[in-house]
Amino acid sequence: MKKNVKKVVLAYSGGLDTSVILLWLKETYGCEVVAWCADVGQAEELDGLEAKALKTGAVQYVQADLREAFVRDFVFPAFRANCLYEGEYLLGTSLARPCIIEGMMKTVADVGADAIAHGAT
Repeated sequence: MKKNVKKVVLAYSGGLDTSVILLWLKETYGCEVVAWCADVGQAEELDGLEAKALKTGAVQYVQADLREAFVRDFVFPAFRANCLYEGEYLLGTSLARPCIIEGMMKTVADVGADAIAHGAT
């Protein structure tokens, strides 16, 4: 990543990885970090994320409600295609990824970010 980055949108879960990365981005690049989270139906996992992100150093927290788009554009088509792993398991995480990045890029444009980051390991 280039050194002149001023604002990063971080795909934020509130877990150890994204909390550490949030601080690392600020310290390494001296940039503002917008913590961004997608709501694809995970309910209670979202509780307290805004407070944690801001306390950790984010300048802003954005939570995008992607539930309808996720089901309409990804889950239903997968059902129609009988998309099951080993004939039994839904591929929820795999299906959610393109929906999440699509939603995240809208925020990147809205806040004028120079870069995006994630903490997926």
